[in-house]
Amino acid sequence: MRDATLAELALHGYAGLTVENVAERSGVHKTTVYRRWGGVDGLVVDALDLAGEDSWRPPDTGSLEGDLRGLADEVRATFADAEAGAAPSAFVAAAFHSERAAAALHAFFRDRHARSAVIVERAERRGEVPAGTDAGAVVRATTAPLYFRLFITGEPMDGGTVAQAVGAAVAAARAGVFAAGG
Repeated sequence: MRDATLAELALHGYAGLTVENVAERSGVHKTTVYRRWGGVDGLVVDALDLAGEDSWRPPDTGSLEGDLRGLADEVRATFADAEAGAAPSAFVAAAFHSERAAAALHAFFRDRHARSAVIVERAERRGEVPAGTDAGAVVRATTAPLYFRLFITGEPMDGGTVAQAVGAAVAAARAGVFAAGG
């Protein structure tokens, strides 16, 4: 069901997502979909929940800047590809219309940030950032400017945008802005 939901999200976006189309694509009767998932919101929540069960791991380049650059490049590349970015964009749109989808999206990002904490932990061990640096804050500082351009201003996002976001996050982290008491 997840693949059918993702395919429909990619094709039609959240606004065009229907139980009927997902059911047809998956070869399941729509009453089964309604009974199991309750409707469109349930399909979106289930797809987001399953996305958190993937094997994704953050980059490991040997430096904080390299790892954050790799992470930011993944975000940029995902949304630069219209097909790959369609479902994640639809998830964000769904979060504006559904409390259940918003909670699932929040859980998805909480998981991604928890997995990304290793980037800052490695940097701390290498002495690149002060002890007690808040990994989630560093990851959010890196990716937030990208998501702002994607979903708020609609401005283009290129390698320069990524470099600027990474540079600002790295500089702040090294200066202790994200450290306990920083």
